[in-house]
Amino acid sequence: MKRFLIFLYLLLPGLFFLAPAPSLAKVNVFACEPEWASLAQEIGGDKVEVFAATSAMQDPHYIRARPSLISKARRADLLLCSGASLEIGWLPILLQKASSDIQPGSVGYLMAADVVTMLEVPVVVDRSMGDVHPEGNPHVHLNPHNLMTVGEALADRLSGIDSENTSFYKHSHRDFSSRMRKAISRWESEAAALKGKPVVVHHKSFTYLIDWLGMKQVGTLEPKPGIPPTTSHLKSLLLELRTAPADVIIRTPSDPDDASEWLSGKTGTRAIVLPYTVGSDKQSSDLFALFDRIIALLGGSRNFRQ
Repeated sequence: MKRFLIFLYLLLPGLFFLAPAPSLAKVNVFACEPEWASLAQEIGGDKVEVFAATSAMQDPHYIRARPSLISKARRADLLLCSGASLEIGWLPILLQKASSDIQPGSVGYLMAADVVTMLEVPVVVDRSMGDVHPEGNPHVHLNPHNLMTVGEALADRLSGIDSENTSFYKHSHRDFSSRMRKAISRWESEAAALKGKPVVVHHKSFTYLIDWLGMKQVGTLEPKPGIPPTTSHLKSLLLELRTAPADVIIRTPSDPDDASEWLSGKTGTRAIVLPYTVGSDKQSSDLFALFDRIIALLGGSRNFRQ
């Protein structure tokens, strides 16, 4: 009996090494906004576990660094956010508590603004200009070409973190980009009539969308970025639009409706709520559906229904 026990003692370590290795845990992705959570799911598939820090009905400028977000950040392998100071009010607090894996300069730190061409980059910045982002307009996801660029960077970062699945991430990005290019061709065809159309916005949330579609922004309901509409500013804008009317007034679901509805009533210009990100309405369930919905609401689609 003693010899048998000695035999098992010597044999078991060998059997342990012969057993199949357990599968690696999924890569934990902390996405600051729903659009990046959706992109991470597109590229990462079943190899990632994705958490979105904000919902479609929240303004990402104004989020509180709750303990639950700190806990999620501590467990994250990769951080994916808009950047350009969009999350400046809360992300630095999370990073103070997070691991080195997602700190600036690490493979697990990815800001979309760092890999795309930025619009509205100010030459100088001071407080009198309102809530201006020094790095440029941070709402980069509303040009679908930017999604492919960020997707490529994301595939590279995921490969750096989880090298065993590099081929999976690269294939996912190629597939996503192929589907996105086909969709962009269709969207641009459907939205061709919108080119040059004048538009008034509440906040500069749709700058990249307007630039992509070739529309013309002729006014903002905010007198300065982040500053609520004032009576004097709206009256001034009304006089301008009576001389040169806009085609549409647009706002996000999180923007208040009073200013756009007032201006619409005075000018007869239609005011619409455009989904800003994935989940903004029941039709915008993913990145492709988001742009389908936006183009339809703008009136660019032949299948448009008011």
